[in-house]
Amino acid sequence: MTRPRPDTAPALPPVAPEVVAAAVESLTTRLRGRLDAAVAALAATPVGTADDGTYGIQCGVDARVTLTPGPSGTITTPDQARCTCLLSPRCLHRTAVLAAAPVAEAGPPAAGEPAAAPARSADRATATGPASSTGPAPSTGPTPSTGPTPSTGPAPSTGPASSTGPASSTGPASSTALTSSTGPAPSAGQVRAAADLWTAGAAVLAAGVTAVGAVQRAEVLRAAHTARLAGLHRAEEAALDVVRRVRAAHDPDSPRRTGEVVAALRELLLVTHRLRAADPDPELIGGVRHPHRPDRPLRLYGVCREPVVEPGGRGGVVTRLVGDDGRWYALRDVRPGGAGRARRAGTAHVALRSFLSDHERLSRAGLVVTGAVVAPDGSLIAEPGVRATFAAGRPWTDVVPATVPAGPGQAPSPTVCTVEILAADGEGVLVRTLTGDTPGPVLRLAPAHRHPALAHTANLRRLGACPGLRVRVLGRVDPERATTLRPLAVGPVSGSGAPTLALPEEWRGRADLGYDRLRDDHFPSGAAPCPPPSLLPGTAARPADPPLRHLRDLVELAVTGGRRAAAEPARTGDRDGRAAALRRGGFATGADLFAALGAVAARRSRDAFGRLAGDDQDHYAAQWLATAVYLAGTEAALGRALWQG
Repeated sequence: MTRPRPDTAPALPPVAPEVVAAAVESLTTRLRGRLDAAVAALAATPVGTADDGTYGIQCGVDARVTLTPGPSGTITTPDQARCTCLLSPRCLHRTAVLAAAPVAEAGPPAAGEPAAAPARSADRATATGPASSTGPAPSTGPTPSTGPTPSTGPAPSTGPASSTGPASSTGPASSTALTSSTGPAPSAGQVRAAADLWTAGAAVLAAGVTAVGAVQRAEVLRAAHTARLAGLHRAEEAALDVVRRVRAAHDPDSPRRTGEVVAALRELLLVTHRLRAADPDPELIGGVRHPHRPDRPLRLYGVCREPVVEPGGRGGVVTRLVGDDGRWYALRDVRPGGAGRARRAGTAHVALRSFLSDHERLSRAGLVVTGAVVAPDGSLIAEPGVRATFAAGRPWTDVVPATVPAGPGQAPSPTVCTVEILAADGEGVLVRTLTGDTPGPVLRLAPAHRHPALAHTANLRRLGACPGLRVRVLGRVDPERATTLRPLAVGPVSGSGAPTLALPEEWRGRADLGYDRLRDDHFPSGAAPCPPPSLLPGTAARPADPPLRHLRDLVELAVTGGRRAAAEPARTGDRDGRAAALRRGGFATGADLFAALGAVAARRSRDAFGRLAGDDQDHYAAQWLATAVYLAGTEAALGRALWQG
């Protein structure tokens, strides 16, 4: 018996990268040209599941694709995907379904797995553009020991960063250091695999995310499989992350997170650049991340619930907890259903083996877990032997680690701070940070999720209507802007004498902004609507982006629009004066890199007939990488300076 899923988007099982790559490899050039349209058509195609665990997708009148995942729930071999059409397995239907499915997580090569990735055919090389996989990069590429060096303008410095003011012309150190430690040099096979993956990543960068289709994503997956067989685990994970980010950027229901795509491409190109140059740093190789069992029981304290809306129509909740050791843990409950399920999941049941509760109660209580199994991202896994019992909770402001949050270019880190509401600012709120009664910088609170089914925007609008209110905020620094905090929960400030929140006792001193609705009785009596920001004393100094935003805009434009878009400043002579603004702001290196990236993007060699001759894709990718590394390091230094006061 087959029953259709209620979701509008396909809820397909994950597929191993090499299976997708081999399926695209088998298509003819004509069918490859139709692949993106076939994948897009699947967005409105219902997915049926049978009692035996198979998935059925009807592709037209005479074609039905059946997926039969293995025990792990993943499609790991080509014979687990079948189509009823006459061209199967080299058919468009089967390949489109595989390309539309989520990419499986990286893992160790299976026993008996072949020692080489799917072969590159001349037909596919013609369709995807030239690529080299047989040796190191040409001499025009960056220098291995110092990081990617642009052809014009200085390279990013690896010296220490200043934490007290704007970056000097030497630039701060990058968050991903370019220096290497001593270790065995990569083998010849690893160097070739890294060069192949660099070429695939550089092709994505040159085309731009908006122009990268299923064929080019399959090329990255094929190169990632080569890296996997060569033992380059970090490079493989970086490549799979790029593919996932690119797919999410094409999903109309997914929030636009250009900064995450930039970070993924920067990691992929930086790691593969250093590996193809035979850098002996063992950190570049990485390792397969496995769940681990702590040596002792975990004593956890609930902190908050966060709604999750993922591409492909998935939604749910993550309950975040903190251990006695200050580490973050999570209980994830994400399934097909989109934002509607994310809204409902806040009060849904959560099961950890024999332990049964709900996310709302757990987020405000404590938990003791024995025999815990923890995923690399901190998620608790319900495996045999795990036992959990309720325990007393603690105020969330007491258990959250008092650490300085990561700056732009790094993974967002939750932090707690005390703020005073200044004014509403569109969907967000202008606030001033407080250390005791000492005022700090002005920040902007922005919704963590903007979907109307969730409560973030409505709650921030209500907070913005009460200037002078003091609250404690748990949130994450926006990875693209150090002066923006994305709050997950708020609570009252005790002992200050200033107006603050009065939350119900059952909320245990915090309101989860994605689920709990702030009402009038939660605010001081007589709270008046917010006057215009210009009438509020002390709000003239709004959170200001430094001139470095011009460099960030160009780096992001290059990723989304490709090389042609990155060449725009050079074609227009930078009539907007963005390079000059960078130099006036003290970012001399940033100004040089801004000009160099535009110049390299615009420089294309041509033959006597005006046709493009050859390809300097490596040179362009190296220049973008140098700029992105400098940008990440400088923004991280500015963020640390801001949050450390």
